[in-house]
Amino acid sequence: MKSCIPKFLTACAATMTAFSTLAADTVKVGILHSLSGTMAISETSLRDVLLFAFDEINKQGGVKIDGKSYMIEPVIVDGASNWPLFAEKAKQLLEEDKVAVTFGCWTSVSRKSVLPVFEKDNGLLFYPVQYEGEELSKNIFYTAEAVNQQATPAVDYLLAQGKKKFYLIGTDYVYPQTTNLILYKYLLLHGISIENIGGGLRKDDSGKVISAGKYTPFGHTDYQQIVAEIKQFAAGGDACVINTINGDSNVPFFKEIAAAGLSPADCPVVSFSLAEDELRALPTKDLVGELGCWTYFMSLTTPENKAFLKNWASWIKTENHPGVMKEKRVVDSPMVLSYDGVYLWKAAAEKAGSFDVDKVRAALESGSISYPGPGVKITMTMNHHATKNVYMGETKANGQFKIVKTFDQVPGEPFQLKGLDEQLAKK
Repeated sequence: MKSCIPKFLTACAATMTAFSTLAADTVKVGILHSLSGTMAISETSLRDVLLFAFDEINKQGGVKIDGKSYMIEPVIVDGASNWPLFAEKAKQLLEEDKVAVTFGCWTSVSRKSVLPVFEKDNGLLFYPVQYEGEELSKNIFYTAEAVNQQATPAVDYLLAQGKKKFYLIGTDYVYPQTTNLILYKYLLLHGISIENIGGGLRKDDSGKVISAGKYTPFGHTDYQQIVAEIKQFAAGGDACVINTINGDSNVPFFKEIAAAGLSPADCPVVSFSLAEDELRALPTKDLVGELGCWTYFMSLTTPENKAFLKNWASWIKTENHPGVMKEKRVVDSPMVLSYDGVYLWKAAAEKAGSFDVDKVRAALESGSISYPGPGVKITMTMNHHATKNVYMGETKANGQFKIVKTFDQVPGEPFQLKGLDEQLAKK
């Protein structure tokens, strides 16, 4: 009996050593989203899909670097819809937690808040949500839709449908303001007169238009007067609304639209921050025919999307992460672009053979990093933006979208204003 004890202790020691080695082979990855406040309606789902991607990769053996497999260890922080807090949390992730990469931010103001932190500490941020462009940082990779992958294709579609009047409305911060200024110039370039661009204009002292559209603060709830103005604007026909309202303010806005009797047949609304996830909180039976433009819709019938949705549904049933809701879960473009970002980063790190930010950046900038994602192939390019499909969709009663137009493999182009100014000057 005594002779077995040394063998037993030796076996235990070997097991403990193996466990310690396994525990050491991890890579910390940051999640930086609003899990509370007005933006939680959108951002908690991005946390969830990131956890899904991490679990999926870990189940497949982790991230393989230089012959070793690293399990992803998520570090989750709450930006709480508080833009200065986002910067504090970014600093925590980079300087205290030492994460290799961060996936996060929804609003452009949160992204701009953390940008100097990532640049100072040479961190790496993947940003997944449609945005206004006019920015390029060596420390950010934008899986997000640029303006030319959402807003201008949507306008092209509406122009082709015979729309001649465009009312611009959004939340009062950088993404809606800049996107609508781009669209104002884009509409002028395409023959729409100033009188037929609704929402109002703001000019500087020289008379130059510096803002176009109507804006409300985050969390705004009273849209009665604005919707009455939209109804009057649309009375002559051939009108539509470009909606860049963010967060839970979309709920009272669309309820007021429905109460005013504004139908998609009379005046369709195309939304750039409203997708399947947010539609769960809206009276979708009243919104049938309203429009969305994204680089992914849950209704896509590709083999990749079918497999993704099956795996997502299975994960939702069995996961045990705190705070993840299990009921009535859907998927939308920001979620898929978050998911795609994880796999693009994984592929780049494995190609680089390192988690070093400079080496991963070089791999991503090579143009050779692609992923056959749920929304079809996505490729990261040298300008830190992605090439991907763009889809126009009509809202259905079940909160899904019927795809009515596809723009194949559109490269993301972040800078639009200068080119539009030059084209308008030649008219």
